[in-house]
Amino acid sequence: MLQVNKPTSEINRDFAEADGSPSQSLTSYLDIIRRQFPTMVAIVSACAILALLYLFTAAPLFTSTATMVIDTRKVQLFQQQSVLGDIAIDSATVETQVEILKSENISLAVIRDLHLTEDPEFTGSGTGLLGAIMGSVTGLVSSGHAPSEFELTRKALGVFASNRTIKRLGLTYVMEIGFSSRDPQKAARIANAIADAYIVDQLEAKYQATRRASVWLQDRIKELRTQASAAQRSVVDFKTANNIIDTGKGLMNQQQLAEVNSQLIMAHASTAEAKARLDRMNDIVKQEIPDANVGDALKNDTIVKLRAQYVDLASKESIWSAKYGSDHLAAVNLRRQMAEIKKNVQDELKRIQESYKSDYDIAQTREEAIKASLANIVSESQLTNQAQIQLRELESNAQSYQAMYDNFLQRYMESVQQQSFPITEARVISAATTPLVKSAPKSLIILGAALLGGLMLSFGAAMARELSDKVFRTTGQVEEQLGTNCVAILPALGAPASAALSGKFGSKMSNPAPDLLRYVVDNPLSRFSEAVRSLKVAVDLNSIVRENRVLAVTSTLPNEGKSTLSTNLAQLIAHGGARVILIDADLRNPSLSRALRPDAKAGLVEVLAHKEQLEDIVSIDSQTGLAILPAGTTSKLLHTNEVLASKPMRDLVALLRSKYDYVVLDMPPMAPVVDVRVTSPFVDSFVFVVEWGKTKIDVVRHNLRNAPEIQDKLLGVVLNKADTKLLARYESYHGRYYYQKYYARYGYVE
Repeated sequence: MLQVNKPTSEINRDFAEADGSPSQSLTSYLDIIRRQFPTMVAIVSACAILALLYLFTAAPLFTSTATMVIDTRKVQLFQQQSVLGDIAIDSATVETQVEILKSENISLAVIRDLHLTEDPEFTGSGTGLLGAIMGSVTGLVSSGHAPSEFELTRKALGVFASNRTIKRLGLTYVMEIGFSSRDPQKAARIANAIADAYIVDQLEAKYQATRRASVWLQDRIKELRTQASAAQRSVVDFKTANNIIDTGKGLMNQQQLAEVNSQLIMAHASTAEAKARLDRMNDIVKQEIPDANVGDALKNDTIVKLRAQYVDLASKESIWSAKYGSDHLAAVNLRRQMAEIKKNVQDELKRIQESYKSDYDIAQTREEAIKASLANIVSESQLTNQAQIQLRELESNAQSYQAMYDNFLQRYMESVQQQSFPITEARVISAATTPLVKSAPKSLIILGAALLGGLMLSFGAAMARELSDKVFRTTGQVEEQLGTNCVAILPALGAPASAALSGKFGSKMSNPAPDLLRYVVDNPLSRFSEAVRSLKVAVDLNSIVRENRVLAVTSTLPNEGKSTLSTNLAQLIAHGGARVILIDADLRNPSLSRALRPDAKAGLVEVLAHKEQLEDIVSIDSQTGLAILPAGTTSKLLHTNEVLASKPMRDLVALLRSKYDYVVLDMPPMAPVVDVRVTSPFVDSFVFVVEWGKTKIDVVRHNLRNAPEIQDKLLGVVLNKADTKLLARYESYHGRYYYQKYYARYGYVE
């Protein structure tokens, strides 16, 4: 193989690595889009057509919306508390109400109220193309009997649920109720009916709950009334049995105890006072004549008068005694009168002393009586206090039963009122009105979605086609996968210009194939011919490095165009004035011999067997001077590889080197037979033909990897039968645009 090929592939890889990853990825995606553009356009167009078809056939839908709020400021009738209790409204409660609105109970209520089972929109198969298709399918699978009421209801329920939308507006307590229908007035009517059915359902639920609560409360009130009465009777009986009397201000024994205790204190004070007077009186009695202070303290007029007389007499006696002497009769009389007065004072003091002693004795007796009464009352109070422990328990039970009875009785009265005046937290704040504009189908959204979906689907299909496209389409693929040059890309040839050629090689052809075999001669200015010339230039340039006169043209599989290339290459070189011989070396399937020399009786096989002379077998093309050596009789050959690897074959090639400038061998394909590999000793270069867009990359790579002797002498690869229109999407510089302007000058555009 030419050594300059390897550096070229390495340079290409270096350029690929030098590019930035983002730009390289973007370029690769753009290349994929360019290559798969027709497919992508077809998919996008199909999606757009389907969207337009849907828009033209689908019946328009109108959506009407009503809004409802759950009012947290619930009005309390008569300022009463709800029997069921006030439940705080939170997000979970609102979401629960949304689900209640979506329930079948509400939907069935609306269907029954509006008689939707009789509406074709809810029981039919719909309108438009889709509706017609569904109706046809339903008609095919149905058994033919009329649907029952249950079936109609369930079908209407399904349509109703699909056209209804219930949602909460943000984090508010507002719920939006929407319904879509082909009739705008019907949409508004159903949306309002859903709101009304929800409110009625809530009222009915509250009424039923209140009614059940009332029945339960009534039974419970009877039980509590009986229990409260029994508890109160127990309290009365216990008070009677234990002689407990309540005066309204407390128990009687408690009041008595307080009064007696107060009396005892007063009696004790009276006794102490009487004793103090008695003791004082005893001290006074010991005096003959009390002094003035004592007399005043006693507050006794008699003693006061007697003491005054005594003092007066004592004064006179003192005067008379001092004047006339103590024995004077007047003085003696005065002293006798003074003794009489003293005796009277003592008698009066004793009388007062006896009076005080009597008061003291009475006070002591009264105090002792009060103490005895207090002890008796304390004893009774202790017994009463012990009984009061049980009494308080009985009274507590009685009060509890009475409070429960009163509470339940109040709740029962409230429930009776709520049955007459039911309320609900939900209310409609915006009723649904007749919509003026259709809500579906939304033309712009559907078209946009169809185009976007088409683009995504087309790009996915393009990527799938690219990933599944494991064939050769570009020169870069050849250089990257095989490590060799792509020396030419031959365009696919159409029908031949003429139906047949006259016998250029000695006979008239009945098959139009020779037109393709002489394409470079008949169409020298065609793109095909120019590609063959590029192959000739590669041969000449390779001759600078080594001798390159014996050329073998092969392929991986049959029908890849190797015979067409070898014939046109040989004719092109011969038409340029060089001496060229074309040998059909495909001894298994000598198609070239059948096309160019169908009447030949001998050929290469006979020359190698020394049955014929080379000069007698070779034919010359009169127009180009090309010498042609057919394969000969190959039907009885079993080991064609031995024939090609024989010494006579090598000698023949050596002889042809001396007589011709170029020897072109049309070899068999490599995959079916091994004949090509045995010719490497006498072949200078191999030209490998690969059918563009058809031959698998792994097949070519496998065959070349297993034939290193061929790969070492490989001149390059020729991509044959390329579609020039598609080729421009893979490699723009190989497209028609760069060729047709030049060829138009000569009146030929391929």
